[in-house]
Amino acid sequence: MQRKHPQQPQQPQFAAKLLAGLVAMALCATAWSQVGSPGAGKGGSAGAAATKGAPRISGNVVKIGVLTDMSGLYADLGGEGSVVAAKMAMEDFGGRVLGLPIEVIGADHLNKADVGANKVREWYDTQNVDMVTDALNSAVAIAIGKVSQEKNKLAMIVGAGSSRLSNEDCNLNTIHYAYDTYALGNISGNAVVKAGGKSWFFLTADYAFGHSLESDTAGWVKKSGGEVKGAVRHPLNASDFSSFLLQAQASKAQVIGLANAGGDTINAIKAAVEFGLTKNQTLAGLLVFITDVHSLGLQTTQGMYLADGWYWDLNDETRRFGKRFFERTKKMPTMVHAGSYSSTLQYLRAVQATGTDDARVVVDYLRKNRMNDLFHKNAVLREDGRVVRDMYLMQVKKPSESKYPWDYYHVRATVPGEQAYQPMAQGKCPAVRKS
Repeated sequence: MQRKHPQQPQQPQFAAKLLAGLVAMALCATAWSQVGSPGAGKGGSAGAAATKGAPRISGNVVKIGVLTDMSGLYADLGGEGSVVAAKMAMEDFGGRVLGLPIEVIGADHLNKADVGANKVREWYDTQNVDMVTDALNSAVAIAIGKVSQEKNKLAMIVGAGSSRLSNEDCNLNTIHYAYDTYALGNISGNAVVKAGGKSWFFLTADYAFGHSLESDTAGWVKKSGGEVKGAVRHPLNASDFSSFLLQAQASKAQVIGLANAGGDTINAIKAAVEFGLTKNQTLAGLLVFITDVHSLGLQTTQGMYLADGWYWDLNDETRRFGKRFFERTKKMPTMVHAGSYSSTLQYLRAVQATGTDDARVVVDYLRKNRMNDLFHKNAVLREDGRVVRDMYLMQVKKPSESKYPWDYYHVRATVPGEQAYQPMAQGKCPAVRKS
């Protein structure tokens, strides 16, 4: 059970203003139209009628590779849990597609783009892998997207967030599936400025994801009337944040935006609390996962606002999945775990419906059919590879508000995908047809 702690005072006037603005935003949101088919049901039986002639499956097996961080700073939010989630999707589908076996394998990319690209190339060339998912770490994801295009295989990017994946580095063989830095900056940055957090300083992980998250959030801060006082970049998996936090403190910015994730976010928050930085400045965790909150505890994170694409305690369907996942892993699933489940399931439905594992045919099917499962409802795949789906603004509960283990969030606003993500007309994807 959640241990009870003394309540701590909330940030003065900050939470109330933020909540009021977000409720107004949610009430003004335009509902998505219910156009298009949700795709095949469980096991893909509804799509079987779309199959013409004999199945065209390379190697007589449909093989899915989960490329993730098994041993580094993102292992808790992805890692082996993503492999477990993909296998759960395979099992729920029935273990076979078009009468042929399904296999799920996993590997550790060590957070190195060259290691990830080489592993995926090996999978495609020698192990008959058809689709790669998770792909935590944006530098790795960009690299494997290029290999997937070269080999006409499919990369369904769940864990990586850089908006470059549907902009400069997009291609016809890469789907950006779960979230991106544009949506995170839009939801978190925009809302915090409107609540009074006008001046910002960024603490940024020095690689593709961190750069994109800083840039996208800074853009929303400025659009909302805020000011960016500066930024400092730290190495991935930093061991000491003291010098970076001193620069943030010296900036006297109201808000310190944490443009990092996983272990870096956890360690930055711990260090900021120890330094006393939070007495006069507010931390904005721009990408915080439920495993991060679990590691830090509600006493440290209570009251924090964060953007997320999924929560295990949203509804009965997500709760059932969360409890099944917990039985296997002893932790509740993150957005990355649920997204790895969903991407695997949607891929198998598309293969069943089209009768082939040809990546371009599968992508075309996914574009024409809305996606529905425990991860998202009526999600749409755009021409630039962006899956447009609802996002959520969460607030971390006080210790006294948590009623059972992993009961950590209030859902403060649901942001429709069409409002959360960058409009395709503003994008830079070279694969999008120009009018």
